[in-house]
Amino acid sequence: MLRIAIVEDEEECAKTLQEYIARYEKEVGQKIHTTVYSDGDEILEEYHAQFDLILMDVQMQFTDGMTAARRIRQQDSRVVIIFITNMPQFAILGYEVEALDYVLKPIHYFAFSQRLNRAVERILKGSRQYVTIPVKGGTKRLDVSEISYIESQKHDLIYHTAEGEYLSSGTMKEAEERFSKLHFFRGNKGYLINLEHVEGIRDGCAVVNGELLLLSRGRKSAFLDALANYMGEMVK
Repeated sequence: MLRIAIVEDEEECAKTLQEYIARYEKEVGQKIHTTVYSDGDEILEEYHAQFDLILMDVQMQFTDGMTAARRIRQQDSRVVIIFITNMPQFAILGYEVEALDYVLKPIHYFAFSQRLNRAVERILKGSRQYVTIPVKGGTKRLDVSEISYIESQKHDLIYHTAEGEYLSSGTMKEAEERFSKLHFFRGNKGYLINLEHVEGIRDGCAVVNGELLLLSRGRKSAFLDALANYMGEMVK
């Protein structure tokens, strides 16, 4: 199911977008769940990277679409954004927030469906698994494949990713339960390792993106079995 947000302060325009999405859903057989917001501040209040696509009006009374898009991009680099505008010059600003496209008002179904098709193709082509974790000041959506390992530190967890490190609340037991089916395995009591990022074994350690993560004596054999099984799956 695709999750689409409509952020539009003109009631008639929002209604038209809903009708067009429902029509598109029937035509292509793609299940879509739509949520409507009347202004940029409304979506920002509860945003936690829960959408695949955002249809964003550029000009709104309180928080305009460009401001909202900038703030959304700070915590979600994956969501597809399409701007809705009656002034084509605003579309140029979309590059700043990596918007996919723009739709001009008044909105016509054919043009809209073409852009929606393009967005859906990108979403499905790049479909990956994501997790949302609590971080200071809000939440962060992470691409699972970009998490190299999770480190336990006192009562917190550190997520080591390609973008950097993220400190989050939680226990290693909770993380292990959450990631056990996503090719993560405990190397010792302090590390939950993404097997996708293991480059090899050296001196009793797993080599993860150049780092040496110690494998405890009690977990080493099970870790090596899990790694062998994972590698076997990858070459089938």
